[in-house]
Amino acid sequence: MERLHIAFFGPTNSGKSTLVNALAGQQVSLVSPIPGTTTDPVRKTIELPGLGPCVLIDTAGLGDGSALGAERERMTRAILDETDIAVILDVPELSSMSQKAGQWQQKAGENAVNVQDFGTLATLAGIPVIRFTRGESVESLLQRLVAAAPREEQKFLTGNLVHAGSSVLLVMPQDSEAPKGRLILPQVQVLRELLDRGCVPHCCTPDSLPAALDSLARVPDLVITDSQVFGLVERSIPKDCPLTSFSVLLAAAKGDVRVFVAGAKAIDVLRPGDRVLIAEACTHVPDSEDIGRVKIPALLRRRVGELAIDIVAGNDFPEDLGPYGLIIHCGACVANARLVRSRIRKALLAGVPITNYGIALAALNGILDRVSIPD
Repeated sequence: MERLHIAFFGPTNSGKSTLVNALAGQQVSLVSPIPGTTTDPVRKTIELPGLGPCVLIDTAGLGDGSALGAERERMTRAILDETDIAVILDVPELSSMSQKAGQWQQKAGENAVNVQDFGTLATLAGIPVIRFTRGESVESLLQRLVAAAPREEQKFLTGNLVHAGSSVLLVMPQDSEAPKGRLILPQVQVLRELLDRGCVPHCCTPDSLPAALDSLARVPDLVITDSQVFGLVERSIPKDCPLTSFSVLLAAAKGDVRVFVAGAKAIDVLRPGDRVLIAEACTHVPDSEDIGRVKIPALLRRRVGELAIDIVAGNDFPEDLGPYGLIIHCGACVANARLVRSRIRKALLAGVPITNYGIALAALNGILDRVSIPD
């Protein structure tokens, strides 16, 4: 289940951190009368009554006229891309100060916005906005959050690819990129979903794939693999066996898989010297087997020749996408759908093709037409 991202915005020293702490019932953010105490976004995963699993995000104040104010404000604006509900603290006297500071920064050439403008930006982005004023209770805020929460029908990662009784083979590499003693999140999510849907899942690694196939009484109804071994698995399974990957399933669930499939076609028109952006939504220390920083760049260069490849992680995403001939986004297993769709929208507005790891790897292995994509 995807966590609802609730972000808190407002002028400096308007009480955002205090409110986040009160809603969480614990100290999430440092509280101080000193302006600019919150410098970076602070996240807290939590379960809230009536909402379930959530992420509370405390942000740096708007209208910060300090030397680092413009940079803090840039990071705060970036949080809008992943925000499902925006809580804006409406403190009249501070909002007036914020507006003056914002106007001053704009005259100085900074891309600053005041708190009123920020609420408008959130609304234009389709984000529900709750304006919280001093004197309102936390209980009242919680009720308003429950009322504002998006109501989406349950969407299965495996979509229409399986049904109750389906035999599904999961091929899951356990290499140095896999967390020790644990499965990666998409593997856990898909496995749990298959069990909930009454399917019969079977698990193996790429090395044990032949033995796993021999042990089954019939050809699996679906094989789901890690995208990095797409080619190996495709060559090992019967030609009439449907095949997909964890990343492809995430592309359909969190993004727009049609856009990703169309974007993958740009691989065929890349030329030596073109610039490619690889965007990871998570942050981790890469190693020699990293899929985004090692394997995909190697496959691209083998296909195209020398390319200029930029890699960003976490909330970093270039404001100017014009220089890129292609964007390849990760599976976004730890990011929410709003962040992925926001980045897709930015790419489309810039006229830059965008795809994701799974779709790109299928294309690079020449098997994109062979891959099953859920509706």
